[in-house]
Amino acid sequence: MQTIDHFDFSGKKTFVRVDFNVPLDEQLNITDDTRIRSALPTLKKILKDGGSLIIATHLGRPKKASDKLSLKHILPHISKLLGVEVQFANNCVGEDAEAKAAALQPGEVLLLENLRFHAEEEGKPRNIADNATDEEIAAAKKAVKESQKEFTKKLATLADVYVNDAFGTAHRAHASTALIAEHFDADSKMFGFLMQKEINAVEKVMKDTERPFTAIMGGAKVSSKIDIINNLLDSVDNLIIAGGMSYTFAKAFGGKIGNSLVEDDKLDLAKELVEKAEKKGVNLLLGTDAKIGDSFNNDAKTGFASVKEIPDGWLGLDIGPDTIEEFVEVIKNSKTILWNGPTGVFEFENFEDGTRAVAEAIAEATNKGAFSLIGGGDSVAAINKFNLADQVSYVSTGGGALLEFMEGKELPGIKAIRGY
Repeated sequence: MQTIDHFDFSGKKTFVRVDFNVPLDEQLNITDDTRIRSALPTLKKILKDGGSLIIATHLGRPKKASDKLSLKHILPHISKLLGVEVQFANNCVGEDAEAKAAALQPGEVLLLENLRFHAEEEGKPRNIADNATDEEIAAAKKAVKESQKEFTKKLATLADVYVNDAFGTAHRAHASTALIAEHFDADSKMFGFLMQKEINAVEKVMKDTERPFTAIMGGAKVSSKIDIINNLLDSVDNLIIAGGMSYTFAKAFGGKIGNSLVEDDKLDLAKELVEKAEKKGVNLLLGTDAKIGDSFNNDAKTGFASVKEIPDGWLGLDIGPDTIEEFVEVIKNSKTILWNGPTGVFEFENFEDGTRAVAEAIAEATNKGAFSLIGGGDSVAAINKFNLADQVSYVSTGGGALLEFMEGKELPGIKAIRGY
C-alpha cells in the first residue's frame, strides 16, 4: 500500500477528500476550525512537494444546493491557514471544476463546491413523494446508483492522485470517500496523515494492547453503545459504564432511580451485558453514588444519593464522590485507555466534577506512560473544555466512524485504500 510520507507529489494534481464539516454561526463564520487544522499536514506536504491540490469536502446535510451551506464561506479561512490563495469552483463537477482543475499549476489550490449538493455523493435519492410506491422508490434508488457511477468518474478525472484524509466519513460508502478509489491504481491512492493517525490509534488500542486496558463508556443511551460494549468485553480488563445509560443498569437490578434517564426496554439487555462481563472476567464498574438534581439545569437544587436510591422527582446528573474515587483509581493504574462519553452533564458547571476527574485521571495515567484514545463528540468537547487535549495520547476526529471501527466493522473508506 502506498503511503503519503514516501510519495512524491511533484507535478501531480491530487484530489484530497477532507472533512471540513465545520460548525458555523448565524453570520456563517467558523466557530471551531479543528477539522481544517487537522488536515493541514497532508495539504502542506503535497504543496511542499510541488504538487497541486484539489480539495473536496461536504458541509452539513443539504438536500439541494444552498447558499448557506456553500463552501465559499470557509474559503478565506482555508486560504489563510494554507498561506495560499485558494481558488473556488462553483460546482464539484462540470465545466467550471474541470477547467480550473486542468489549469492548476504546482503549488496552486482549488476548493470544489459542497459534494453533498449532489445526491450522487451519498448515493441516495431525494425528493421522493410521501405517497410513492415501493416500485417507484426502488426505481429512484436504482437511478441514483447509476448516475453515481458517472458522478464518481467525473470527480476522479480531475486528478492524478487520490488521498483520503476524512476519517470522520470513512464509515460511509460515498462517491468521494470510497467509490472514487476504484479509479486510481494502488500506487496513486493513499491515506492522508490524519487518516493514518486515526487508524494507528484505534489499532494500537484494539490490537497492540498494553494491559490493564480500561474503557470508559458514557453517554445517554445503552442502545447507542450496544455493539461497541459487546466488542470491548472481548478485549478490556476494566469497563466503566457512566453517564445517563448507567441508570438503566441501576434500574435493571431493582434500583429506584427517580426521574433519571432510563431505557425501560433495555433492562434485560443491561442484565445480559453484566452477565457477559462476569463470564469473561471483565471488571465492570457501574458506580455506587450519584450527584442528583431536582431539575435538568445548572441551577437545580443538588444532593448526593445511592444510584439505587434516588428520590422521586430527582434525577442523576453526574457520578458522586465515592464513584469518582473508584473510577479514578482504576484509570490511573491502566496502561491503555479508551474514553467515549462523559460521566454526567458536564456542560453544566455544577455537574462537571465527575467528567473532569475522569479527564484528569486519564491525563495523569498518560503522563505515566499509558496510551489514551479520546473519541466521540462529547468526550472530545470535555477534554477540550478542561484544556487537557495536549495531555492525552490521541483525540479522535472520528465520531460515528470511530465507534464503528471500534465495533470491529469494516469501514468502506479504509477498505477502498488498503483492501480490508
